[in-house]
Amino acid sequence: MIAQLAGLVTRWEGKKFLKLKQDFNLEQIFSSVKDRKGLPLYIHVPFCRKLCPFCCFNRYLFKEDLARNYFLYLKRELDMYLERGFSFSSFYIGGGTPTVLMDELMDFIGYLNQKCSVNEISLETTPAELTDNNIRRLKEAGIKRLSAGVQSFNDEYLKAMGRTLCTAEESKKRLVKAQGQFTTLNIDLIFNFPFQNLDNFRKDVETFKELGIDQVTFYPLMPSPHKKDALEKKFNKVDFSREKQYYDVILAEVYRRGYIASTVWCFSTGNQMIDEYIVDSADYAAIGSGSVSLMNGNFLVNTFSLGNYTKMLSSGSFPVILSRTLTLKEYARYYFLTKLFGLKINKRAFSQQFGSEIQDLLKTELAVLKIANIVKETDGEIKVTPEGMFTISVMMREFFASLNTLREMCIEKQM
Repeated sequence: MIAQLAGLVTRWEGKKFLKLKQDFNLEQIFSSVKDRKGLPLYIHVPFCRKLCPFCCFNRYLFKEDLARNYFLYLKRELDMYLERGFSFSSFYIGGGTPTVLMDELMDFIGYLNQKCSVNEISLETTPAELTDNNIRRLKEAGIKRLSAGVQSFNDEYLKAMGRTLCTAEESKKRLVKAQGQFTTLNIDLIFNFPFQNLDNFRKDVETFKELGIDQVTFYPLMPSPHKKDALEKKFNKVDFSREKQYYDVILAEVYRRGYIASTVWCFSTGNQMIDEYIVDSADYAAIGSGSVSLMNGNFLVNTFSLGNYTKMLSSGSFPVILSRTLTLKEYARYYFLTKLFGLKINKRAFSQQFGSEIQDLLKTELAVLKIANIVKETDGEIKVTPEGMFTISVMMREFFASLNTLREMCIEKQM
């Protein structure tokens, strides 16, 4: 009950991110960013060989000419940030499937190294892309964290998800080859898919452990409204009441079996890199069609249309089409949620970020979570309790579902 109530509150709060303006002064927003040298950069590559029915991110079927042209404009957008005094050292390349055109990806990573002091790069891919040659090239390019979207080791589920480019058995073989080649190898597994059952999910978890992979990130199903309707028409009802059963399996078979919780969804063999740049930094910049940034409390949305993306950059304009300036309380709540997602909040860092103690600015929110034993407070930190992890998972799922609703709107309207 507590998790559901917390989820409803988060859903209501997340809807505020959908109230966006088309009239804003982007240069003024940039000038308000005090530290332009400490932001992580997300880079979106929106091309896939097949489109999965549950994915809400901006993505297009791969066409080589479109993808080659896109990488040219991706460099231009990066340059425009650098020209305004931004510098980046931590990068996350997601999609889509960034590895669909390896020569362009390698060239772009080389461009990053030429223009920036690269410290770390995290990159998304799929098991189908984990060829011996690709693994070698990615390692040579300095990729520190490679994340493969496995989703399941069950061929029936993979077929239903539209992921037919690589069988479960082939995925296992390729993951074994990639393990040990990077600082961190992560796989993504989905839970609470409409016709998924607990026994098969346990088998997925057991397979992950048998393979000895560094890290696993479990994503709950979090569809936008239309994606939810489509899934229910094709499969079964999306039943969020089952979610805790799956999460209990994660806690019992992963968290309590030697893996460390890096976030409420991500579990690692040790102190590994994670994919959630929103946990490590209050703000972040993003480039690419359909990417979103958060800078000094300003939420910025890039155009989802490939045509508009190239047109705006060709004219010398940033491809940002929507913006919302968060109130201090909204910004603090967002920070609060993302840090809890990462399992702890440093109280001193919070006060430095917002100029106010967390006990003052978020007094009610903190009190409710403490009473419900979702968090516990020490002198310097607020930590999520093991009993509170599922509640934070539900809250984050609801927040991301709100963002997926925004993505769905932008994709449908080709904004």
